[in-house]
Amino acid sequence: MTLFAEEFYVKRRRTLQEEIAKSDANALVIGVGAELNALTGHEFFSHERLTALVLTADSQVIIAPATDAASLPTLAGVTVKSWRDGENPYTAIAEIAGGLTELGRTLTADHVFGLQAVLDETRLMSQRFADMFMVKDPAEIAELAKAGAAIDRVHEQVPALLVAGRTEAEVAAELAQLIRREHAEVDFVIVGSGPNGANPHHDFSDRVLQPGDPVVVDIGGTLDTGYHSDSTRTYVVPGAVASPEFQCAYQVVLEAQQAAVNAARPGMTAGELDAVARDIITAADFGDEFSHRLGHGIGLEIHEQPFIIAGSDLVLEEGMVFSIEPGVYVNGQFGVRIEDIVTLTDTGARPLNNASKELEC
Repeated sequence: MTLFAEEFYVKRRRTLQEEIAKSDANALVIGVGAELNALTGHEFFSHERLTALVLTADSQVIIAPATDAASLPTLAGVTVKSWRDGENPYTAIAEIAGGLTELGRTLTADHVFGLQAVLDETRLMSQRFADMFMVKDPAEIAELAKAGAAIDRVHEQVPALLVAGRTEAEVAAELAQLIRREHAEVDFVIVGSGPNGANPHHDFSDRVLQPGDPVVVDIGGTLDTGYHSDSTRTYVVPGAVASPEFQCAYQVVLEAQQAAVNAARPGMTAGELDAVARDIITAADFGDEFSHRLGHGIGLEIHEQPFIIAGSDLVLEEGMVFSIEPGVYVNGQFGVRIEDIVTLTDTGARPLNNASKELEC
């Protein structure tokens, strides 16, 4: 069963075909993963055998193993060509492609090598095709807004969980239960207290929360529609006052995050947006402690294009959805990160997260 009406996906595939006709490529091969899901509304499983959608200017073909033929969905305008064990599926694609072929980024290395062995010329999917996956349809944005509201409801309950004497793991277990109530799946739970917060990708541990500890809580889940949530807030364990350096860093990160949200506009580059937040953090002498990009796209994947990264000349467009999540990480002491998902409108960024950022310390 597709999430949106079949015409939604038909239009997407036709748009790609129109772009192929304008380009120097003969074909585009999309492997199993988020790209294929976004073009069909169905989730495919390859079980190591090649399953792919091959698009040319005038054809749409699913190449799939015969073992899966009975379970394949019927898609308007798409023909199915099945292959049996012992046959070469890459040759079938070469016969359809007939020239320069672009490869989607979810194709695994073995399939890429297999295609390169039979095709005269291949290259990674170019930006003109990738752009289609970065700009979200209003229906997709509505799903991501639902996901944002769902994770906000979890964040609202976090302060009650942060009690001195509990471990990060105990807090994480309760957070997972809360995420599961609001989502179909739990994607991840980060609970980084005290010095553990200085690791941006800390998971959780048996460290015991202490009064006054800063705690970075980064959580996300998947709705039953396949769209993801992702939001970070930084809290303080009650019972003592957090250090002055942490409080200073928090206000700097909050200022940087709000400035970036306010500055985001279609037409600016991803690098320019990254610089808005990074310049504020650098001016406060925390530049070396901001060790990652400002943000990432989100949709049917937790991390996808566009990436809001220093130096990027990618032009931001209306309909893009991405995170704005500056951070400061002081090794051995604490971390601070504040993250909202935003969507770009014609007038600026509209946050899809609204959980409180007020620091109680």
